[in-house]
Amino acid sequence: MVEEQVKTGRRSLKEMLPTTDLTDRLERSTGMDRPIRALAKAIRKTIKPGKLRDLLHGVPTGKPAHPPLATFSLGCWMATAILDVTRSDPRAARTVLATGIVAAAPTAAAGITDWSALHIEQQRVGFVHAIANMSALAFYTGSLLLRLTGREAGGRALGFAGLGAAGLGGYLGGHLAYRQAAGANHAESVTHLVPLGWHNLCDLKDLPHGRPVTRRLGYIDLLVLRSGDGVTVLADGCSHLAGPLHQGRLISEDGVACVVCPWHGSTFRLADGAVVHGPATAPQPSFETRVRRDGIIQVRPAHRIQ
Repeated sequence: MVEEQVKTGRRSLKEMLPTTDLTDRLERSTGMDRPIRALAKAIRKTIKPGKLRDLLHGVPTGKPAHPPLATFSLGCWMATAILDVTRSDPRAARTVLATGIVAAAPTAAAGITDWSALHIEQQRVGFVHAIANMSALAFYTGSLLLRLTGREAGGRALGFAGLGAAGLGGYLGGHLAYRQAAGANHAESVTHLVPLGWHNLCDLKDLPHGRPVTRRLGYIDLLVLRSGDGVTVLADGCSHLAGPLHQGRLISEDGVACVVCPWHGSTFRLADGAVVHGPATAPQPSFETRVRRDGIIQVRPAHRIQ
């Protein structure tokens, strides 16, 4: 009897709590893959690598640009709902509503730029996230038009519908950020993984000239590049989505040696791991190197102020 009550209680609790089945199904669903791939390709073709794309990714600030922009728009719309519920000054409600609508343009531009450089499982969730947010924007735009023509009641109703759509979009955005780690730094700081001091890595003579290879230091995979008697070492997993940098291309960007991630094209300066081009925004952990008299390469994490 007690066991049946416990089981019933568990079922009731499970029914009351939100389930991740929806997002899990979205991740696995292949029905949207054709339009997703076509749209992502069109976005990459339209917003080509360069200063604008880097700005939309958030490279200049070292942080993804989309999340704070989205928070600002959603904050404006939440404020609109509070003003509507309290029946405060309609002019104030129109002002914050319009501000959120205006801010939605750069928010969407940053979001679709990030989305175009994600894995397909992330893009599936992001696609529905974008549809929900576009629906919210349409509701809010209609709400503002009704308010401007004096139909406040209809404007408030559309505003609440927009808030519901934005809430769904926010839930899916949270899943992207916290469950699927889109926008997170995938090149974990190595200072707590490597003890203090110098550590033997490999023999200099075993490294090819001018071609990056991977070597392992404890738990960490490293990109190692020999240039003459000098050696450059970075963390190998790209900070964008952990792509293998040692498989990437070596290029010169304004006379500076760089490596390009083979997965999504993030470009890092070899000298210190700084981001040159996105979609990555976090730098690659870099290592100081020295060569012992017997030819053994030693490394230690480079400490720098971010």
